[in-house]
Amino acid sequence: MTPLSEDLIEKKLLHFPDWEYYDNALWAEFEFDNFKDCFSAMSRIAFECEAQNHHPSWSNVYNVLTISLSTHDANGVTEKDFKLAEAIEAIVELQEE
Repeated sequence: MTPLSEDLIEKKLLHFPDWEYYDNALWAEFEFDNFKDCFSAMSRIAFECEAQNHHPSWSNVYNVLTISLSTHDANGVTEKDFKLAEAIEAIVELQEE
């Protein structure tokens, strides 16, 4: 898989307002009402990651989830990262309802 150019990444990010590109990765931070809601979203995201066989670097502190997406084999951001970002967005939106 080939890494995307910075110009293409920036263009694609126009459709992902919660995400930023820096340090050769896509980054997002999501805040939930409490730890339980955050962990619930993380669990759902984990199942999606397994289904896509693509795994983020992530951490959480109480109700905040920080996610970094990069395709390690390609040493950069690829379409796989945007596909997973899209799925994460859908999970987080569902969690907020």
